[in-house]
Amino acid sequence: MSTRTTERLVYERGPRGDRDLERAAELLRAGRLVAFPTETVYGLGALALDPEAVRRIFAAKGRPPTNPLIVHVASVEQARQVAAAWPEDAERLAERFWPGPLTLVLPRAPVVPPEVTGGLEAVGIRLPAHPVARALIERVGAPLAAPSANPYTGISPTSAEHVAKGLLGRIDAILDGGETTVGIESTVLDLSSARPRILRPGAVTAAEIEEVIGPVERLGAETDAALPSPGLARRHYAPRARVVLLGPDELAARAGRAGARVGVMAIQPPPPQRGAGRWIAMPDDPRAYARQLYRTLHALEDEGVDELWIELPPESEPWEGVRDRLRRAAG
Repeated sequence: MSTRTTERLVYERGPRGDRDLERAAELLRAGRLVAFPTETVYGLGALALDPEAVRRIFAAKGRPPTNPLIVHVASVEQARQVAAAWPEDAERLAERFWPGPLTLVLPRAPVVPPEVTGGLEAVGIRLPAHPVARALIERVGAPLAAPSANPYTGISPTSAEHVAKGLLGRIDAILDGGETTVGIESTVLDLSSARPRILRPGAVTAAEIEEVIGPVERLGAETDAALPSPGLARRHYAPRARVVLLGPDELAARAGRAGARVGVMAIQPPPPQRGAGRWIAMPDDPRAYARQLYRTLHALEDEGVDELWIELPPESEPWEGVRDRLRRAAG
């Protein structure tokens, strides 16, 4: 696609922040593309109810049109306007988890163009917790479709610099609101089918959801066909380097053979005798690990490693979102 000038806007308290926020809203109201922070990752926003604006998202990212987008709203009332039905489970979950990193998939209202949903009759809706995201949607006065602000299948961005690395010259503006705090994409919960089911794990766990609405199913399929949720492609969130996932014992056995162009991400400390590779210690807490995950992948990619060895975290529910992102990064 042709290159364009990407404006660099900054949200901060005071006149400049208000001016830049209004400029971002002005661009979005005109049907343009603006990357903005949410608490999960940076999103690439466009008017959700404008088919032409939505198509620009897919072109900028190189994203297949069958991969649906999440609609971001500023209030529960706005969420109801883009859903054809608002069941009791949606109300209870919104009361408990919104604003926050939970996306609810509900029947699509006619006002939502099929470009947003990949042609499906259900739409993902989220009310983000990040104050900049909410202020921006309120200024625009309309919901925003917003996948992660990076080229398709690449590492998701958790800072404005990450966005610029992948999309500078392909979008109209980047609104810098600092680093994100959650670090991985939202949990996606489908309420449009017979039984609630988690399509994509994230910061909100299945156990937390079940405390509110009872048992939920998990989607196990990995496919490149028409997808019911974003983030389900076999290869996603991936650096350019080859990713190898290793159990703790296997990584310890390999550590001495790490060459200079191998990056290692591990919860365990580096052994006394190890190779020349770059070893990055990761947190042993799942939420702290999630905050650091994409930032670390970006840093190692920028250093030019050829291969990335990643120690698989524990196989337990709190780690489910992180493990999902690592499996897809390995393809």
